[in-house]
Amino acid sequence: MANFIINGGKKLKGTIKTNSAKNSAVAILCALPMIKGKTILTHMPRIEEVNRIIEILISIGLKINWTGQHTLQAVNHDKINLNHINKKSYEKTRSAILLIGSLSSVFKNFTLPKISGCKLGKRTVTPHIIALNHLGIKVKKINNLFHVSQNQTKGSSFTMYESGDTATENAILASVQLPGKTEINLASSNYMVQDLCYFLIKAGAKIKGVGTTKLQITGVKKLKHINYPIMPDPIESMAFISIAIATASKIKITGCPIEFLSLELEKLRVMGQTMNISRIYKSTNHRFDLVDIEIIPAKLNALPDKLYARPFPGLNIDNLPLFLPILTQARGQTLVHDWVYENRVVYYLELNKLGANVMLHNANQVTVTGPTKLKPAEIICPPALRPAINLLICMLGAKGKSILRHSYSIDRGYENICERLNKLGADIKKVD
Repeated sequence: MANFIINGGKKLKGTIKTNSAKNSAVAILCALPMIKGKTILTHMPRIEEVNRIIEILISIGLKINWTGQHTLQAVNHDKINLNHINKKSYEKTRSAILLIGSLSSVFKNFTLPKISGCKLGKRTVTPHIIALNHLGIKVKKINNLFHVSQNQTKGSSFTMYESGDTATENAILASVQLPGKTEINLASSNYMVQDLCYFLIKAGAKIKGVGTTKLQITGVKKLKHINYPIMPDPIESMAFISIAIATASKIKITGCPIEFLSLELEKLRVMGQTMNISRIYKSTNHRFDLVDIEIIPAKLNALPDKLYARPFPGLNIDNLPLFLPILTQARGQTLVHDWVYENRVVYYLELNKLGANVMLHNANQVTVTGPTKLKPAEIICPPALRPAINLLICMLGAKGKSILRHSYSIDRGYENICERLNKLGADIKKVD
């Protein structure tokens, strides 16, 4: 694993573009076994999470090649074989669970390995299993394997046991080629779910209610191969906003999906953050509203209320951690309630090694007191993407030399992050 050497405390300036969404990319990649022929995906992020999904798809028989820096060509000759599935890659990414839904339209019975991903406490697959069961797809976990079987599958009307992003995506993937109509209530309407739906619609799926919590799907016999551009990543936009604030820098972030950042920006406005927001323009796939956001250094005050995440349109669950570096620079105390995962707040305590004042209350709550002067340190990346990028953000704000070891967690979701930040004036070296 590589290490980052950061000489922090530098003022950054300039413009940085938001790359495409990790969570959209992996979901759309997992849909490819359902689509015969050649599919071209543009604006595909070159990140480790995408690499793992590609390795899995190649191992089961798809032909996948990069034909440009961010353009991927995938060919499905309808010769999918799970006997030689890349278990090592499969077990490194939780996103691979979406293959259950997509492969249900390819095989009547099949087996897949266990999943892993970020270590954030117990992450149940129960919502996936219950949703698929409504469609006649049975999933049993036996000896770290998922055994999938089906009999008389057909569309159904049901309510999600939990409004989870990947659970909703699995239900969508399993439904689009089932006979009859499916109605999914309490569906996640988050950005990656919408992007997956728009991809499938372009491929011939019949989905209504995209962007709402009620999806209506009419099954089709087959999907067609298409060309589709992935949307920009609102979580990456938020990371750059956090970097700008933690380093007291003036930075413009372009290509920000405003619908999925509006509440985050309102919280920052209440805290006293100064920013300029451009007029809205459309994403390359014409489905999402984008803006450019210029962050201007300002004195911040802690929020008057606790900070917590909710399913969309609430504050994004993945954006909540990115407020931690910001809160270290805001005057006052903020209670952060990260209710979704049992263990994620424990990783927030690592920021104390960099001079933050984070106090743990329980498995889901911390208080951040600011402002504090950040200081350099040597830390090993936690096995979780957002807490890992938090450390890099605070190291950029800490004057002096910091070392962030085992950067794989960051490489899973952020492409060429060192090179891109160095263009803004950061001093980061990536060494083996």
